[in-house]
Amino acid sequence: MIRNARVEDAKAIAELVLVILKDMEVAFLEEFGEEKTVEVIMKAVESPTYRYGYARGIVKEIDGEVAGIAFGYLAEEEERIDLPLSDALKSLGLPEARIFVDLETYPNEWYLDTIVVNEKFRGYGVGTELLEAVNRAAKEAGADKVGLCVDFANPKAQQLYKRQGFEIVGKQILSGHDYYHMQRPV
Repeated sequence: MIRNARVEDAKAIAELVLVILKDMEVAFLEEFGEEKTVEVIMKAVESPTYRYGYARGIVKEIDGEVAGIAFGYLAEEEERIDLPLSDALKSLGLPEARIFVDLETYPNEWYLDTIVVNEKFRGYGVGTELLEAVNRAAKEAGADKVGLCVDFANPKAQQLYKRQGFEIVGKQILSGHDYYHMQRPV
């Protein structure tokens, strides 16, 4: 079942987001470690306006488990989506920090910030279902295209996105890694 994310999904969301943060080798993870990073993200999920806030998330649930997640936002929201992280850090007695420092979006797109499938459910079409749900979310938000970034070093993901109608429209560097920026019409 595809559904909107809920606050109760915070632990599963945080653990899946951790997969991405590890791949990106973000400095935040090095500074705080995996356990504390998961705790911070779990707290921040409670804020609907946060990058990984429950109101921005789509969940694929299988047999009561979170099988995969997708999070996104309109490009014009990018400047403020990480502001709630400060409150989460403060509430946990941690110093001010940022997970992301680079801007990722292209103008006038609904940006698919994160899509992750739980390893246990890979190969069952979960990612494809989430990508279809992303189109609906983008359309509801008033966007006419969906954008995302995919690591140069991840050709399997690039092929998945191409099969789903995404085309490379540019290149960018995020957290010191080279990424293709891809888009598809809604």
